Amino acid sequence: MITPMRPDGAVNYGEAARLANWLCDRGTTGLVVCGTTGEGPTLRDDEKLRLFETIAGAAGTRAGVIANTGGNDTQRSIEASKSAARCGVKALLLVAPYYNKPPQPGLISHFLSIVEAAGLPAMVYNIPGRTGVNISADSMLALADHPLIVAVKESSGDLAQIGEIARRAPAGFDVYSGDDHLALPTAAVGGCGVVSVASHVAGRDTAAMLDAFFAGDVGAATAAHHRLMPLWRALFAVTSPIPVKAAMQSLGFDVGRCRPPLCELTQAQRHSLDAAIAPWRDSALRH
Repeated sequence: MITPMRPDGAVNYGEAARLANWLCDRGTTGLVVCGTTGEGPTLRDDEKLRLFETIAGAAGTRAGVIANTGGNDTQRSIEASKSAARCGVKALLLVAPYYNKPPQPGLISHFLSIVEAAGLPAMVYNIPGRTGVNISADSMLALADHPLIVAVKESSGDLAQIGEIARRAPAGFDVYSGDDHLALPTAAVGGCGVVSVASHVAGRDTAAMLDAFFAGDVGAATAAHHRLMPLWRALFAVTSPIPVKAAMQSLGFDVGRCRPPLCELTQAQRHSLDAAIAPWRDSALRH
């Protein structure tokens, strides 16, 4: 979920609650708050905690709120996770430590330390393109044996690795695609859903694609995938969440700009984005 900002760069909590309702009404069953898409790296701790409380209150029982509390300092991640647990969230998102590139035993120890201290279920987030380290399938499966580590958001882009985790994972451990364009391929190798950016714009279509696949209608799922491809290209033409924030502005949400060092779209990029989101924008504005 993106984090709405006011013109002065302050968090717009009222618009965040409105956006949470929009997402819940359009097929989202869980809301990741203060993640990469939510500009977590540039949010202060007090802003994050207020967002956790705000979104948990807005979502109610319609969607579980997942608080991004992971980082590259184990002790600070523990403290952040304990604080989030008091805000009404249902689970944690824990990214692999970035920049310091721990070896696999260090990764395992990091995640176990956090969940055991916080006492909340956690989704581990593997995104080596941003963190510089890949959580191997063997390490993920070792983590999956812990009762509080219940899911993985896989953004490695490696379907062989994703399929291996899904094949060997214990019952009750869920594999989610962390990339919209790999949601359907991930489902085909054993995944259960997607932690989606595009669902801001096309939540019902994203849900329908996966519902069709799990109902056995592969043709309908494939057709939905093909319809969504231009939207995915536009939303990831430059660093996310720059395009999706611009898209939500076009859909009538007062979400503001991204905080620096992220910047705005060029005119050419905005033109391409406007063309890609037109079918969803027209529908949203009519309703």
